[in-house]
Amino acid sequence: MRIGIGLPNPVPDTPGVRLVEWARRAEDRGFAALATIDRVVFPSYDSLTALAVAAGATSRIGLTTNILLAPVYQPLLLAKTAASLDQLSGGRLTLGLGVGGRPDDFAAVGRDPGTRGRDFDAGLDLMHRAWRGEPVAGGEEAVCPIPVNDRRVPILVGGTSDAAIRRTVEWGAGWTIGGAPPEQAAPLAERIRTAWRDAGRDGEPRLAALTYFALGPDAEADSWAYLRRYYGFTGEYAERIASGARRTEAAVADAVRAFSDAGFTELYFDPATADLDQVDRLADVVAP
Repeated sequence: MRIGIGLPNPVPDTPGVRLVEWARRAEDRGFAALATIDRVVFPSYDSLTALAVAAGATSRIGLTTNILLAPVYQPLLLAKTAASLDQLSGGRLTLGLGVGGRPDDFAAVGRDPGTRGRDFDAGLDLMHRAWRGEPVAGGEEAVCPIPVNDRRVPILVGGTSDAAIRRTVEWGAGWTIGGAPPEQAAPLAERIRTAWRDAGRDGEPRLAALTYFALGPDAEADSWAYLRRYYGFTGEYAERIASGARRTEAAVADAVRAFSDAGFTELYFDPATADLDQVDRLADVVAP
């Protein structure tokens, strides 16, 4: 199982230079990929901008949005930005995409949350056509560079609905789930594998999971404050998310074993604090 680490792009008051330091340290310590979390109405760094800067500061580590709220983006601009980052990074980008669920994110960009599923489906079709070089903007020219990997940017579809499973099989390189414990994620992963085989897709799907972490006595209070704030819109559920963060080395190691046993192919540890020592603390437990 590949182990990735999140960038602290959503952690409030993180200085921008920290993302560069974090990316370089993560690559040096052997992590397979860097990941971002996406929101509009929150003082976070934009996911694709953060990954572009990380790409320029590194040479090998993967770059993943886990996840990006696809329906809040104009699909052709998203296709162009993603294809550009894919080429500029030498094919290191994976787009984790989901429909999102916060009305304020959609209101902020003038989009209708009630049509987000249909918009996502239409956007997936349009982005893949653009990546193949089709002239989809009403003229004769393509709109973006051709991605490195098989004329497409690899996509991990987020979500637990039947529609998410359908999108995974139709468009995805695999599937991703955020914040769920392994015992809850495992049956969903098996549904993905079954649907993949039933659809006649070759090989096996990538199966990714996200879990939060904060290691060391100085990180605990900050991690609770951040996660309660970030997920405050969920009400009481925010407390469950905050309490589920891995705050000991043993808990981190348990997560690796449990998700591996559940058949996941990649696991991303997202930081709940932006202290740079978190990269080393995590690597000391999970790095090969």
